[in-house]
Amino acid sequence: MAQGQRLENCRVEHRLNESAHVRYLAWAEGLVQGDLGNSIKRSKPLENVIGPRFRNTIILGLTAAALGIPLAIFLGVLAALWRDKKADLLISSAAIFFMTIPEFITGTLLISFFSVYLGWLPGIVIMRVDAPISEVFTQIGLPVLTLMLVMVAHIMRMVRTSMIDVLASDFVMMSELKGLSRTRQVLRHALPNALLPAINLIALNIAWLMGGVLVVEVVFNYPGIGRLSVNAIADRDFPLVQALALLMASIYVGLNLMADIATLLLNPKLRTRQGAPL
Repeated sequence: MAQGQRLENCRVEHRLNESAHVRYLAWAEGLVQGDLGNSIKRSKPLENVIGPRFRNTIILGLTAAALGIPLAIFLGVLAALWRDKKADLLISSAAIFFMTIPEFITGTLLISFFSVYLGWLPGIVIMRVDAPISEVFTQIGLPVLTLMLVMVAHIMRMVRTSMIDVLASDFVMMSELKGLSRTRQVLRHALPNALLPAINLIALNIAWLMGGVLVVEVVFNYPGIGRLSVNAIADRDFPLVQALALLMASIYVGLNLMADIATLLLNPKLRTRQGAPL
């Protein structure tokens, strides 16, 4: 009897005794007001459950992006300048290698080498969900490296291809005839134009981090929204799964929108239609 009463109370609390459209309208109204509901498993407001873990994921993703994007651009330019030489072959081969390996295998290999064999970095993240930021940075070495490898490989390949095309263009050759140094040709003329096609790919890779962290956080036991998503699915905590899916989708769409806007602002050719400004 008590079990049946508890089930009925749960149905009333989560409005499962109402029709689907009524539940949806109530959920949409709560979403507009910033009320996502409560977690079934944890009996807490979803904002309190997601907030600290979302902070940890943002720290992990932004650190990987801040370190990985400049490195990818540098390696892409280097490979383009040394096209078909040993350095280019080495960088391109490493990029293709890391592009073909799933994140969980990369993470496992890094744990085996840096943690088990060398003992330099912790293989498993051991910290509280609401740990201070200073403690978070001491634990994220291997997770950041795992996320960086695939992202660097994709962006580097794009920058290399774009840089090779730009270096062969007329205006770069003209700057060489004017006597500009090779460094100034690359930094002043070639690189800004080579980065334009890579902007969308960079934004897509940052958005990809939201999917990549799910695997990486599970491998390294990192307390972020990726690991929380796996736990929520295992617990059948539907309100939490729904809120996390909405959050990840919003981030992905937002990053793609910002990439498109940035591309339009930085590339005047895209703001014209048949030679006339839009």
